[in-house]
This record gives sequence, structure tokens and C-alpha cells, in this order.
Amino acid sequence: MAGKQERQRKLARERHERRLAREAERQANARKMAKIVGSSAAIVVIAAVVVVGVLALTHSNKSNAAKPPLSTPTTTPPATPTPTPTPSTTPVSEPATHCVYTPKPPAARSVGLPSAKPDFKATYQATINTNRGAIVIDLLNSKATCTVNSFVFLADKGYFANTHCHRLTTSGIYVLQCGDPTGTGSGGPGYEFADENLTGATYTTATVAMANAGPNTNGSQFFLVYKNSTLSPAYTPFGKIVSGLNIIQQVAKAGTSTSGGDGPPKDKVQIESVTIKKT
Repeated sequence: MAGKQERQRKLARERHERRLAREAERQANARKMAKIVGSSAAIVVIAAVVVVGVLALTHSNKSNAAKPPLSTPTTTPPATPTPTPTPSTTPVSEPATHCVYTPKPPAARSVGLPSAKPDFKATYQATINTNRGAIVIDLLNSKATCTVNSFVFLADKGYFANTHCHRLTTSGIYVLQCGDPTGTGSGGPGYEFADENLTGATYTTATVAMANAGPNTNGSQFFLVYKNSTLSPAYTPFGKIVSGLNIIQQVAKAGTSTSGGDGPPKDKVQIESVTIKKT
């Protein structure tokens, strides 16, 4: 009888030990699975953060790419939002006998290209007829021949008719900017051409100069200086106001229609026509 009981106790111990072993193995497997699940979750979280970061960066880059450069910065008067140099960047002797006008669509008003052969011996005077009176400008044909040739061409084509001067600056520089039929500061004639007359250029009262978006990106936009302004010699001077400066100065006194010293003039300046006198 004693031997039978001993065997039963031994079998009971073995069953107990097997249960303990199975329980230990189960717990070990559970801990291992928990670690795997935790690691996987961490990887998923990290991956999600990386994806979100990449998407955010891509969105930021796309947003920045979609934003064009400002067409009316507070220190310089540009004409178009994206500068593209023309093939011709070498200064020519003035008066020029040949001009290069490179197509640059779209055109605010389609009028074609000026002649490549300017009348470099002519004397020109332009009259800008506005709703506030006439502004008369002597054009510097002997110093900025291709610029004057383009301005005369656009005036004769009626390009400037019924447009308004879209920008007045009353702080830092003192200019009234015109020449964009779209009125946005980004319109041009569908072509561009090289700079002229920049050596020693200054922008004193009554100067008329080309607005641009960088070197050799002249188009149709120009500005009228109503008070001595400090600008780098980067804007082709091509005329001098000989009558009507007071009109611009009165407009400047009224200020801009927006807060600050740079924006559309409060007193609107509408160009009705530009006529050219040639001698």
C-alpha cells in the first residue's frame, strides 16, 4: 500500500511540475508577444510621424513654389513677378542702331513687337493725358534708344490707353508706377528687352525710368519720380518730366488707398492716352 501511495504522490508532483512549466512557457510567450506588439506599435507611430513630416514638407515646398515673388516690393518698382534674362545682356553703344525684343508671353494687350531698327536720330516728346491733366515728358532717345523705341511703339499702338497707374510709393522712394493694362503690377507687352543708360544713373525729381523684375526684363511698366529717390542704378532712365510734375505730387499728398506708404494711389490716376511728338 505504501508503494502505491508513493507512486500516486510522484505522479501528482509530475503533473504539477508540468502545469508549472506550461504556465511559465505561456507567460514567457505572452511577454515576448507584448514586446513584439509594442515594437510594432512604435514603428507604426514613427512611420506615421515621418509620413506626416514628409507630407508637411512637401506641402510647404509646394506652397512656396506656388507663391510668385512679390510684384510690388517696398523698395524697388518691378514690372513682372518672375524675371527671365534676355539673350542680349551686353551694353550697346548709344544711340543704338539695332534693338532686340524677345517674346515673353502672355501680353496684357497684344500689339506685336517694335521694329528692331529705331529712329535713333529723332527727338521725341510724350504727353501722357490723364484724368488729372497732362504730363509732358522729353524722351532720352540718344541715351536709351531701344527703350524709347519701345515706349513710342506702345504709345502709337494705344497700349497705354484707358489704363491706370497702379502703384504709388510715398516712403523710402517716391514714385508713381504705370504701364500695366491689367492694373496688377504683373502685366507686360508680351516681350522684354535689355537695360540701357545705367552708368551713373540717378533718380532725381522728374526722372522717368523703366520698372523691371531684374536685369534685362524691361517691358511696358515705368515709373515717374516726384521727389528725389535713392535707388540702385538698375532701372533704365529714359525721360524727364517737363510739365505736369505737380499733378503727381498732388496725388502723392493724398497717399495710398491702403495702409502704409506703398499701394494704389488714393486719388486714382487714369491714363486716357499717350501721344508722341516727333521732330
